[in-house]
Amino acid sequence: MQELVTQMDNLVLRGEIPQAVAKFFNDTAHTKDVDGTETTTKDEAVQKLTGFVGSIEKVNEISLLNNSIGDNVSMSEFRFHFDMKDGSEIKWHEVIRRVWDNGEVVDETYFQN
Repeated sequence: MQELVTQMDNLVLRGEIPQAVAKFFNDTAHTKDVDGTETTTKDEAVQKLTGFVGSIEKVNEISLLNNSIGDNVSMSEFRFHFDMKDGSEIKWHEVIRRVWDNGEVVDETYFQN
């Protein structure tokens, strides 16, 4: 599982977030954002993240601070800093919790500070 988490985190580090979801999510994977927004399929998650990435004007930082792996659960801690096309700025310190089954993410939850 360490190799899968490393591969997925490396895609995120390169800003290839929708591609990471497309590659590693199960077709019926569930996601939940801090604000309560949820997706219930891989296609919904890819569409949502494609829209988000498309709204970024400039990536100032994507850093992987730490990750941890347990029994079918991984946690990856990232720092994100984006300038958005609407003129706003996003700075997130985020932990992404993933539940894995047979090499695929079946649940992903985002925790931000």
